[in-house]
Amino acid sequence: MAIEIKYVVVRKGEEKMIFASKKEAEAYDKMLDMAEAFSDWLLNSGMQLDETQAENLGFYLAKHKDGVQHILRTSKLPEAVDAQAPSDEPESMDAVDAQSPSDEPESMEADDDAGTKKIRAVKAA
Repeated sequence: MAIEIKYVVVRKGEEKMIFASKKEAEAYDKMLDMAEAFSDWLLNSGMQLDETQAENLGFYLAKHKDGVQHILRTSKLPEAVDAQAPSDEPESMDAVDAQSPSDEPESMEADDDAGTKKIRAVKAA
């Protein structure tokens, strides 16, 4: 006979999800708390939203909280930032210029071994 431990997230007497680990269940429960807070905030905002719309929007915002935090911090979409910096090593001088602020001096090093040129930007302190 096998023994299984299951963690059930219950809201208002209704089972929402079942998880195999306590950590996942607590994370989902925390996300539901956040969704409820967003929904209440939206309903009290004065915008004309019905309860279902506010709940759906609140759940979406809570589920995508990392993206929301990124937008609030940078005023840019998360996808735009990911597309900007696909790798740590810039492949051209344009990429180096785009990554470093214009008001800081840069030091460039070139390596001419075997006809390849390696460029590295170093920020001055």
